[in-house]
Amino acid sequence: MSEFDYTTSAGLFSAKGRSGLRYRRFPQAAEAIRYAIEKLPPRVFLGTSLEVNRDRYDAEQIRALYESERYPLTRKDPSL
Repeated sequence: MSEFDYTTSAGLFSAKGRSGLRYRRFPQAAEAIRYAIEKLPPRVFLGTSLEVNRDRYDAEQIRALYESERYPLTRKDPSL
C-alpha cells in the first residue's frame, strides 16, 4: 500500500443490516477513509470495503491506510 493515492476518487461499500449494502462515492479516497473510520459504527465498519481504481480494501486495510504516516487529512482527536 506504499503507492496508495489518497487523492483518487473512491467508492465505499458498507453493510447496513438487513437492508443490504450502502454505497457512497467520494472525490478523494482520503475522505472515504475518514468517513469509514470516524463516522461508521464499529459493527458496520467491519463489513465495509473501499474501492479505488478497481482495487478493493477491507476494513483492516482501510484502518492501516488511515493510520499511515502518509494519510493527508487531520485525524479525529482520539480523546473526543
